[in-house]
Amino acid sequence: MLLLNATLTVRASAPGSHQNKGWEVFTDSVIKEISDKKNNIVFLLWGAYAQKKGEIIDRARHHVLMSPHPSPFSADRGFFGNKHFSKTNEYLKAKGLKEIDW
Repeated sequence: MLLLNATLTVRASAPGSHQNKGWEVFTDSVIKEISDKKNNIVFLLWGAYAQKKGEIIDRARHHVLMSPHPSPFSADRGFFGNKHFSKTNEYLKAKGLKEIDW
């Protein structure tokens, strides 16, 4: 499991303050590398910003689950109850892969 935010740093109490400073290039490269070189990866894209990253994922080779971001501002608009962890394990099991002990 790899947890990866689109930007890896932020100024305290200033969400998004380090956007457009180069992190997106790095995180896009990581996602593209995983998508291109691996198979049967489950990508959990939480929030609109993360969902835009889905454009670089090969959906024919991977499983993509999307929902609102788990922040207090949006979690109750679809993150709670999205069952992404159980859906991930269902996909892995169906592919004959080891499930994750979350």
